[in-house]
Amino acid sequence: MDNFINLISSLRWQDFVDISLVSYILLRFYVLFRGTNAFRVLIGMTFLWFFQQLAVSLGLIVTSWVVQGIVALGAFIIIVIFRNEIRTVLLARNLKSILWEFSSRTVFTAIEIIVQSVHEMAQRKCGALIVCPGKEDLEEVVQRGVSWNGVVSKEMITSIFWPDSPVHDGAILIRGDQITQVAAILPLSRRDDLPTNYGTRHRAALGLAEATDALIIVVSEERGDVVVAKDSKLKTVKQKRKLGQILQEHMGVASKKGRELRKEQLKVVAAAIFSVIFTSGVWLSVSRGVDTLVTLEIPVEYTNRDLAMEIVNTSVNTVSLELEGSGALIKSIKPDQVQVRLDLSKSKAGPNEFTINRENISLPPGIILKDVTPSVVDIELDVLIKKKLPVQIDWVGKLPDHFILAEASVEPQKVEIIGGRRMLEKMETLYTEKIPLDNLEVEGVITANVALTPASLKIASGSKEKVTIKYITKLRNQ
Repeated sequence: MDNFINLISSLRWQDFVDISLVSYILLRFYVLFRGTNAFRVLIGMTFLWFFQQLAVSLGLIVTSWVVQGIVALGAFIIIVIFRNEIRTVLLARNLKSILWEFSSRTVFTAIEIIVQSVHEMAQRKCGALIVCPGKEDLEEVVQRGVSWNGVVSKEMITSIFWPDSPVHDGAILIRGDQITQVAAILPLSRRDDLPTNYGTRHRAALGLAEATDALIIVVSEERGDVVVAKDSKLKTVKQKRKLGQILQEHMGVASKKGRELRKEQLKVVAAAIFSVIFTSGVWLSVSRGVDTLVTLEIPVEYTNRDLAMEIVNTSVNTVSLELEGSGALIKSIKPDQVQVRLDLSKSKAGPNEFTINRENISLPPGIILKDVTPSVVDIELDVLIKKKLPVQIDWVGKLPDHFILAEASVEPQKVEIIGGRRMLEKMETLYTEKIPLDNLEVEGVITANVALTPASLKIASGSKEKVTIKYITKLRNQ
């Protein structure tokens, strides 16, 4: 009990948000996809994953590898084979119903609108062909019409099938509360036992019902009859209430009373509880597993430095961080996830001392900082100034014994450089890069770089980075 209380007290608000968010995502997945083949396969994949974790804990190396491969293949199968089923579920709902809704009120409203529209068109003897897809995808069966994506309304449906409408001859597809297509072409049934009073719309409705699990509503423009096609059968429907019941059963929202409604609610509650337990278990296994210690060498980054100053010297370039966390989290750490930053906005010219604490260190969630070595960093800053200094040739080696250097000059004689004030105040001369004497000819011209030491020194704009050396040598006795 004490361990449980300590665990609860150690949780951060981010942990509660993390568990709640993932649990709700799992619950929404259950609400959206329950009853589909993709959901059943995913349940099987989940059991395989648990089995794979058990095999790893028992040291069954080959078994864990095989099961892991099956799980990876299964994920691919779900995405590829059931992509149409997944798309059908998502297209049948708007964003609000995907994120929030648990009831079937939106679908009930669409059903009521369809029933009212069909009843009105039947009274006017306005021909219509309405397709309500089931779980099977219709893309390969129905020839694509005109994309519509409009909210279902009685005015919308009746205007589409009005005789003067350019799209009234085809079928419309309704998913949830959306009209997704109009003027769609359905496959025709080849049965020869249909009544003679059935026209092309009836034959098209039966053709689609024979090929898929869709429900198709036909309104006859000659008699005003309403016929429903499903499961390769045609059925005349004379009452609005009966048509509504058929649509409810097809869309899976048939009215539930008493025990059935409570059973449905209990399923959702049980799914919510399972989601919380499953997410909490995964969270505990990842963030509260066997503790692992690791030491990382991390470079120190400096931010908000005054542009008028430069870093002259630092006591260290990297610090050692001793980190603690579960084995899974420690193994997943990437170099760019751990950073040590020191803010130089309040620093001054000269020596500065900074103590590294938790605020200066960026770590992934779930990783705990145990120690920092060294915990203190000394930084020396200096104000940048410009200074012109004479350039002197840095000769190395020696001339042959019978030669002497008679004359040498540098152009330009002075070069302006940028560097820290304290450093430049002590400098009186700049040197060229080393020029070997033993390679000199009788006379010549050499182009050489200015040697900048330390490397923090820079040539000011307007000054040349190279100098020209002119020299003359002669025999010693001349």
